[in-house]
Amino acid sequence: MECGVSRPASARGAASQGAASQGAASQGAASQGARPGRLSAAQTHEDSTRWVRQLLIVLLAVNSGAIDAIGFIALGGAFSSVMTGNMVLIGISAAEANGALAITVLLSLVCFMCGCAAGARIVGKPKPTDSIWPTEIRRVLAVELALVVAVLIVWLISGPDRSNGVKLAMLGANALALGLQSSGMQKFGVSGLSTTYLTGTLTTVVSRLVLREPVREVGHSITILLGLIVGAGTGALLAFHANSFAALLPVVMVAAATITPLLIWKGKS
Repeated sequence: MECGVSRPASARGAASQGAASQGAASQGAASQGARPGRLSAAQTHEDSTRWVRQLLIVLLAVNSGAIDAIGFIALGGAFSSVMTGNMVLIGISAAEANGALAITVLLSLVCFMCGCAAGARIVGKPKPTDSIWPTEIRRVLAVELALVVAVLIVWLISGPDRSNGVKLAMLGANALALGLQSSGMQKFGVSGLSTTYLTGTLTTVVSRLVLREPVREVGHSITILLGLIVGAGTGALLAFHANSFAALLPVVMVAAATITPLLIWKGKS
């Protein structure tokens, strides 16, 4: 009798274990079914975050184009970030024995180098733990914003008939600002990423397109190039036709790139 009773009990235990196994399998299948959704949502968030970062980088390229155009047109004929062009101008000034141009270009070159050095000290080297928009870049942009605001104030006070000394001071401040911006972008650790010197970016875009790579693979570089052109064109138009507002454009661009991350990624460093 005892054997007869124990056999059904073990059968019932096996049935219970089987049901439990089936339940666990169902839960595993459910969790596997939910995982792609979670990954998809995470991927969408990451893509949108990177899109915002790319937009901010384009705004900084617009700023570079505007400052370079304004400086070349209204502040002595030198560039504030295109140091390759400035080195060519140094050679031209030597050939022409043009001391005024040489001083202007050398000032811009030295100030840009100082800005690069200061920016590198502020941001340091890229780290694997860096966020999408590191705190160090925010600090660099805060200093840059202070510089372009100072230039705007001097620009409005001095008027279109400003002296050469005032022009040199504003050109130097702008070059310092773009030096900061230029080295600050190195914090992202993305090879070739720049918002100022873009000859290498153009070379990369052309080469990869000729090699039949998809346009989307170089889309971010194309938008930076277009941003530089738009900034230069807008800055030139303002310098020629609305001079009082020309120096306002860089302030708006840098302010947007400085404040937007604080609003979107508040609390993240």
